[in-house]
Amino acid sequence: MRLDKYLKVSRLVKRRTMAKEVCDKGRVHINGRLAKSSSTVKEGDELAIRYGNKLATVKIERIVDTTKKEEAATMYTLVSEERIQQQEEKVDPDYPW
Repeated sequence: MRLDKYLKVSRLVKRRTMAKEVCDKGRVHINGRLAKSSSTVKEGDELAIRYGNKLATVKIERIVDTTKKEEAATMYTLVSEERIQQQEEKVDPDYPW
């Protein structure tokens, strides 16, 4: 499944156009690699998503084409969630964010 569609179906991002934008800005990594919106995701992959000053890491548990709102959270497991400071981005050029 395409990354932007997965983000929308799992409700990690509200709209698919927003998911595409987040990916194209370099805010999503799959298994440590920078991902494009057209990247393919599969069960077992680990996504790192930056939302503003928050970094969320999730593991993909299952992939379905459509899901109900109540079942969307079963598509992934939250591995970690942390706050990042904006100045960290500019200080360390090796940091992928």
